[in-house]
Amino acid sequence: MLDHLKSHLSNLLSNTIIKVSSISGGNISEAFLITTENQKYFLKTNIYDKYNMFKLEVEGLQAIANTNTITTPKIYHVGTYDTSSYLIMEWIETKSPTDKDFENLGKQLAELHKTTTTQFGFDNNNYIGSLNQSNNQKSNWKDFYIKERLIPQLNLAKSKELLSTKEIPKVSNMQQALEPLFQNITPSLLHGDLWSGNYFITSNGTPYLIDPAIYYGHNEVDIAMTKLFGGFSDSFYEAYFDRIPYDSKTNQRIEIYQLYYLLVHLNLFGRSYYGAVQSIMQKFF
Repeated sequence: MLDHLKSHLSNLLSNTIIKVSSISGGNISEAFLITTENQKYFLKTNIYDKYNMFKLEVEGLQAIANTNTITTPKIYHVGTYDTSSYLIMEWIETKSPTDKDFENLGKQLAELHKTTTTQFGFDNNNYIGSLNQSNNQKSNWKDFYIKERLIPQLNLAKSKELLSTKEIPKVSNMQQALEPLFQNITPSLLHGDLWSGNYFITSNGTPYLIDPAIYYGHNEVDIAMTKLFGGFSDSFYEAYFDRIPYDSKTNQRIEIYQLYYLLVHLNLFGRSYYGAVQSIMQKFF
């Protein structure tokens, strides 16, 4: 970390930073463990222009915390200094989850998803990974999912020459395919990017959520992401579906919802995701 930023953060924390240790922090930002004389902190840094990403991350974490259903890290500071943006949160000791921990995570996620409103979307746009995520509000879930989720990613893939024009489904085909699957769906507050790297269990067994891409959508979207890359136990799903039951069309919808995340990965990481994207589009559209 740059010395001038370290000095600035010491002043913010009103405590001398004794040690800064680089840790794994994903693909977007650098991550550090900050050790001061009497406390540890988690720090993410990026270039100045990424400040809005950190600001929206904080808003998402606070929105989840305000539901009083599942815990998120305490935020200390988010801001910019010179050429850097930064986010300082509490440092939390974690452990590998047990079946009981997964059960608690499933219960609490279901309670989060019971937080509802009248519209799909959110008050502002945010990010999915490093990509823009549009949250223009709509009263109809089918319209929202097609126009705010699939079409932007399909168009981006086309602009990157990852999909050709003829490979992109017609809107009318998507509408026709999704109409019978998207009945009687109410908005739920979603984490929005719930893979195994975006939750953890503290040493005392408390589930935490981090790095959200929140909006109000169908609750099964979060479940679809948990199933895409794994990392969640049977006890998690049993506890969740005991509170919000699945139906005969859930498995089909999960594939449809995974298409969004696969398109995101196609646009972020390239053609290794092309086959999975094409398989789902050909199956449904």
